[in-house]
Parts: sequence; C-alpha cells; structure tokens
Amino acid sequence: MISGSLIDRLLTNLSTTCTVLYQKQLPRGKNCSCTEIMKMGTAMIYDEEMTKYKLLWVDPVCKIEVPERLTVSHEALMESGLADRCVSVPVREATDADILLVHSEEYLEAVKKTPYMTLEDLKEFTLKYGDVYFHPNIYHCAKLAAGAALQLVDSVMTGKVRNGMALVRPPGHHSMRSAANGFCVFNNVAIAARYAKQKYGLKRVLIVDWDVHHGQGVQYCFEEDPSVLYFSWHRYEHQKFWPHLPESDYDSVGKDKGAGFNVNVPWNKVGMKNSDYLSVFCHVLLPVAYEFCPDLVLVCAGFDSAIGDPEGEMCASPDIFAHLTHLLMNLAGGKLCAVLEGGYNLTSLPQSVCQTVQTLLGDPAPSPASLHGPCESALESLHCVRAAHKQYWSCLKHAAELPTSEISTKRIKLAEEEESTEKGEEEKSSKEQVWPEPPKRVTPPIRTAVVLPDGVACPDGCERFSSSEDPDAGIVRNLRENFLRDADDDAALTTLSSLIALIEKMEKNEICSGLALVRDVSMAMMCAVQHAATALSRRVLVVCVGDVVVPSADTEDGKTLVVQFSNKESDEQKCKYSIPVCLKKGCSDVSGFMQAVLGLLLPLGYEYDPSLVVLVRMPDSGLCDSVWQQLTGLLQGLAQGHTLVLMQEGEKTCVAPTASSLLGDAAPPLGQLHAPLPEHVEALERLRLRLQADWKLLQTTAPGTG
Repeated sequence: MISGSLIDRLLTNLSTTCTVLYQKQLPRGKNCSCTEIMKMGTAMIYDEEMTKYKLLWVDPVCKIEVPERLTVSHEALMESGLADRCVSVPVREATDADILLVHSEEYLEAVKKTPYMTLEDLKEFTLKYGDVYFHPNIYHCAKLAAGAALQLVDSVMTGKVRNGMALVRPPGHHSMRSAANGFCVFNNVAIAARYAKQKYGLKRVLIVDWDVHHGQGVQYCFEEDPSVLYFSWHRYEHQKFWPHLPESDYDSVGKDKGAGFNVNVPWNKVGMKNSDYLSVFCHVLLPVAYEFCPDLVLVCAGFDSAIGDPEGEMCASPDIFAHLTHLLMNLAGGKLCAVLEGGYNLTSLPQSVCQTVQTLLGDPAPSPASLHGPCESALESLHCVRAAHKQYWSCLKHAAELPTSEISTKRIKLAEEEESTEKGEEEKSSKEQVWPEPPKRVTPPIRTAVVLPDGVACPDGCERFSSSEDPDAGIVRNLRENFLRDADDDAALTTLSSLIALIEKMEKNEICSGLALVRDVSMAMMCAVQHAATALSRRVLVVCVGDVVVPSADTEDGKTLVVQFSNKESDEQKCKYSIPVCLKKGCSDVSGFMQAVLGLLLPLGYEYDPSLVVLVRMPDSGLCDSVWQQLTGLLQGLAQGHTLVLMQEGEKTCVAPTASSLLGDAAPPLGQLHAPLPEHVEALERLRLRLQADWKLLQTTAPGTG
C-alpha cells in the first residue's frame, strides 16, 4: 500500500516537472496537457534504498564501491536543478521472470539466500566469484537496480518520456549468467535489452558501454545474437588490466550469426583524452550504429572513464559525456536509456552524470575541450578494430587492413612482478589529477527563432524574429554596396538586416538557433558569414549542401571553414579551410552521404571548434527530410548549439522538419543502410587521406601503418 506522503511527493515532482517543461519547451500562449508535456521529458530514476549496502570487511579491491557513489550523483543533480527538470519515475523490483531472462535459476536461487547469511557465510559465498562482495541487503538492491532499468525502458518505449537515466547500484555489466563479478550481481542492461525485445517486439537494440572496464557479461549474453549490437571501449593494456580476458580484444567480434555484432575497442595505454573518445565514435561506433539502425539505445553509463578515476586513469573531461550523449540521441528516434555502471572518483562522477542528464534534457552541449587529435595508441586500436570489422559492415569496407608491424594490440601478456598493496596505492596517489569544474551550461531563453516571409506559418515551438531596431547605418551601407544590386530592394534589406540581428542575439546567447527562408540563399550565406567572422570575430563553420556555386569566402585566416557537399567535381581545395566533398551520384546516396557526415564532417567540425554553424540547403540538395534532420541534429553538438539554417524560399515544406530538429526533437530513423556507392567510398577515402595531415581527427591509422 502506498503511503500518503509518497503520493504527495510523487505529485509534487510531477507538478514541478510539468511546470519546468512547460516554461522551457512550449511556445508562448500554447496550452498542453500533462501527458503531452511528459512525452517531451527526460526520466530520472533513483531510490535511496540502493545506497543501503556496503562492504562489511577489509577488501582492497572492493573498497571503492561505496554508497556515496549514488548520493553524490543525486545531490549534484538536485543542487544543479536538473533533477527538478526530470520526470521522476518510481523504482520497482525486478521479478524472478525478469532476472531469468539473463541469469540461470540456480544462480538466482543462490543469491536469494544471501539476506539470511551470517557475515562469515557472506564472505565464503563471495569467494565463489571475482571482485565482488555480498551484503544482507544487496539482493534487494540488485533487484531494484535491474527493475529501475526496466522502468526506464517502459517509460521510453511507451512514450511517457523521450529518454532517461537510471542511477542504480549495484552496477551490472560484468555479471554473467551464473556468476556475480566486478561489483555486479544482476546484469541490469542485458536484462533490459532482453525485456525490451520480448515486451515491445524490438528487432534491433544497440548497447553502448563507455565504462572503462569491459562488460564481458553483456558480451557473453549476446555474442551469438545479431539483434543486439554491443559496443565497448575499455582499458586493456594488452590483457594486463582487469578482467584480463583475451576475448576483450579487438578480434572478439561475436560468434556464428552474431559475428560482427560485438565491437571491442581496447585502450592499451592510460591517459586517453577527449579526442580519442570522439575519434572512436566518429570512425567506428556511429557509422556501424547508423548502418545497424537500432530501435532502442541502451547505455552502460560508467564514468570511471572520466578524468581522475582511480580505476580508469584516463584524462577525458566530464564535458565529453555531453557530446557522446548528444551523438547517440538521433539514433532510434531518440529512444535512449542510460543506466549507471562504474565511476569511483566522487568529483568527476557527479560532474559527468550532470553533463549526461543535461544533454538528455535537450540543453546545448558545451564547447568541446582540448581536441588535438587521437594519440598513437588510440590510433593503433582504432586501426585494428576497423580492420577486424570491415568484412561485416559496409561502412568499414574501405578501412585499412590489419597492420603487419608489431603495433598490433595482439601481444603476449608479459609476466608482471608482484607489488605490495601499499606500493600500488602510492603509485595511484602520485597520479592524482586536478581539473577545472565544467563551465555552467546556460540555455538561451529562446531555443529557435525564425525569419520567414509573410504567409509562411511559424512552426510550433519557434519564435518569429525580425529586428525591432533600425539597423546600423554602417551595416545598411555594407549591405547595399556588397549584397544588394537593386538599391530599392527594401524587402531584401529587411531580411538581411534581420539575419544580422539574429546572429548578434545568438552571439549574446539570447537565442540558441535560427532558421531563415530567403530569396537568395547564396547572398544570405555570404552576408551572415561575413558579419559573423568579421564584425563579431567568430569562427564560422559553413556547411553547404547542393550544387549551386558557393561564392568564395575568405577562408585563409581560418575564421571560416567551408564544407560543401555537391555532385560536381571541384578544383583542388585552395586551402585547408575550403573543403569540397563530391558525391557524383548526388546526396540521394544516403549511405554515402551519412558516411561523409560521420567520418569527415563531424571530425572536421569538432577539431575546428566553431562558435557558429551556418547550415545552407541549396534548392538542388537532393536530400530527403529525414537525412536533412539527421545532419541538422548532429551539427548542433558544435558551437554550443548555435546553428543558423538558411534555405531558399521555395523550400517551404522543409521548414517544419528543420525547425523540429533545431528544437531538439530526434530525427526519424533512416532504416538499415545499404552499402554506399563504390565511387563515393573511394572519393571520400581519397579526400580523408589528403586532409588528415591538416586535420588530426580524420586519422584512422597510426603513422606509417595505414
């Protein structure tokens, strides 16, 4: 029976959530029911009950798995106001039937006895398994952790929310069919995947495991199953790092029908940074995920891969998880469920959780920090993974063959000298890192403003924009001298003046993104770019799709990077900041276009780090709305979401889907992608090879091995 106080608390949470979502996401003057508001929301699942177990004896390996992992994460969400913006979903215990989707009956029955064991019995029971401990309350908490993952799946799949995160403990991705392992009792995400397939009839589920340890329990569960694509990066160090498994290496790709659906990226050195993580996403995970086309994305959200963690010893800053989350949010129509796994630094853990949840809520991602290209060890792993999977995925068929030199990750494990616990602790303490707190992410009061001709309706959720002030005389003179042939063209002058005013509002972070329907898209593009790059001194990324000739922009000084997709051959690029991407058969080759976006455009954009993205759709672009929406959504991870989309007046039917993407709605799935046209693959690979000397995030092989 539910207590009255609990009901009051749930109602209060729901009311607060509805109010915040109403204020932040609905257009002015539009009424909306609570049910409709919840569909726009992000679920948060947490229950203090999962903090009520801890290690009861001395065990140096397990001492880092503490209740404070959950409490600091939840407190950070509360203090930042993020928790109040989420839809609070109550936890339920997983049933026996749920748990038996993954685990054996014998194992479940054994764990059921732990609440009645003495301390000595618990110690003895623990010794049956590896790197885990038991407590009288852990069975209850493990059922709650698995049940929380299922509640999250239910909330997302029934449309009550668009995505969400479950803060759970114990974690799950190491536990196997008949064994606890690595702090994990039940495999929360594996259970959730099987449950989603069974209850909702899903055909394809993607599991992304960014924890710093290999989730071997998830791998073993699905290694013969082509309906579940499992991706894991993990500290490996040529099998020297726990769990010391040969099947954690890059050549463990799945078995039988599941071959190719298990993607392991081994980190063979510590200290991996943001560039290394983004490189693997752009050159392995995202191309394969888009070809796979999942119905649901589950994330094993372990934050021991963040800076400062004693387990991972990596150097990726917490803000990188905002970008990793954003890059997954257009898959599966936005259906994404993140479930907490590891994370043992009580500073970087809550910071990373907040970055993830804030992105799930739809706030613009922060500027990516310190992107200098992947390190040599990361490139070696990237090379080997792409080579191992090229026979399974058409998007990787152009990948370089396995290296013949001894850079390969397959090396004989060397005998290690035994070291005392004290020495190990001294070494770890000497590596303690200090990093700045992630900058506060301020969401502009207006998400998307539109500049539209009279007679074109303003899309729901957007604000129609026109400059309320008379334009500066100098701006008017510049527009008339450089852009307006007809001195009496007052309508064009008004449109261009509004564009400039809109860009200035974006500069001040009063508006996040903009959309303009203009008479001459080339002229509007040059006007916007010139003003942003000169008057405002912004770095501008211009992405143009279509064959209309793009007037030459002044790119030599690096203030503007122009990437144009067309089906016409172009002269050799004039400089590193002017990049023509030729797709001879046009952008109608969806696989080829997406390969160019993921493997070329995104790495270029992230490394360039613009403060404004100008996305231009020419009348002859040839892109269908769903591909255009994917492009628009992905690019909003750059420039803190400051994206200005320019389209020709004749593209009125594209206004609504474009606005939808700018407002943060997930793009429609593209379906399972077929192989791109060979001529496109060859052209893109030639271009990537030519550009990688200047743009390090385009590299996919270590120097001298490609």
